[in-house]
Amino acid sequence: MKEAKYWEPLGDGRVRCKLCPLNCIISEGKRGSCKVRVNIGGRLYTLNYGKVSSIALDPIEKKPLFHFWPGSCAFSIGTVGCNMHCKHCQNWEISQADETFPYLQDATPEAIVKLAKHYECESIAYTYNEPTIWYEFVLDTAKLAKREGLYNVLVTNGYINEEPFRELAPYIDAMNIDIKAFNDEFYMKIASVPSGEPSRRTAEIAKKEFGIHVELTYLIIPTLNDREEEIRAFVRWVVSSLGNDTPVHFSRFFPHYKLLNLPPTPIETLEKAYKIAKEEGLKFVYLGNVPGHKGENTYCPRCGRLLIERWGFEILRYEIQDGRCKYCGERIPVVGYYKRKKYRGMWW
Repeated sequence: MKEAKYWEPLGDGRVRCKLCPLNCIISEGKRGSCKVRVNIGGRLYTLNYGKVSSIALDPIEKKPLFHFWPGSCAFSIGTVGCNMHCKHCQNWEISQADETFPYLQDATPEAIVKLAKHYECESIAYTYNEPTIWYEFVLDTAKLAKREGLYNVLVTNGYINEEPFRELAPYIDAMNIDIKAFNDEFYMKIASVPSGEPSRRTAEIAKKEFGIHVELTYLIIPTLNDREEEIRAFVRWVVSSLGNDTPVHFSRFFPHYKLLNLPPTPIETLEKAYKIAKEEGLKFVYLGNVPGHKGENTYCPRCGRLLIERWGFEILRYEIQDGRCKYCGERIPVVGYYKRKKYRGMWW
């Protein structure tokens, strides 16, 4: 347990958490919506500092990040809790849990950085559940990782207040931000928060003010956020607010958690979203959860040639030289590249 950052006393023993836009007002002995921030004696404490539920060595493409050091390894960690309660969450066992989750392990920022370097990972990814509600531990670890020459990656819903994000942002190199939908009704009914605007604002601040590499994921769920006009409005926001070179991942939904009544997303729906995005001027559009589909690949926006061929999270072909298309010289905004390397008998 550690005293939390970003809160204020309200009197009568109550406090207001100021970490995320929910701004929970929490009475003595009670918790915020995330389940891991508690009022004890009129002070706010975080219950998941240094509590790790998940550790893995992941290809960076799994985040998904297709334009940030492709081929590299991300030392991926997560904890418990989330400030959203999405009915389709694939990691609900940890995102909707608290500090009583039976498989938590204790860790320090120093231990995490040491392990990441031991396994020769290029970055640390804060992922699996929402890193925002692990804020204090992420901030401490990111600062240390930065000093040790590692990149920091957030896989996040972006639902964080501006002040805490601005403190964290200088230590973050890349983000994949999950835009749940482009209508507030979805956020209220499916994610249990009032609006998606704060997530969009986080993306804008990250890219335009701090120069963080930003990619977006939009999970297309049948009947809930798959209308053509909604997808078109989303893409237009990306182009106008983040730039037409921002990578967007349209991902396929599969029934999970509390949305078992809906079918998997038809491939045709994903392909239609891809077409819409291209029509609206997006240069780099990807389809997720469809291994082997050409929508996994990167193509030159000028000459149309195949530049990065992928199968799932594996790179099969790479045709970018010095940040440009090998064939026509078009600038391709891909940060770095690691050729596959063998480590203890495993290929990354």
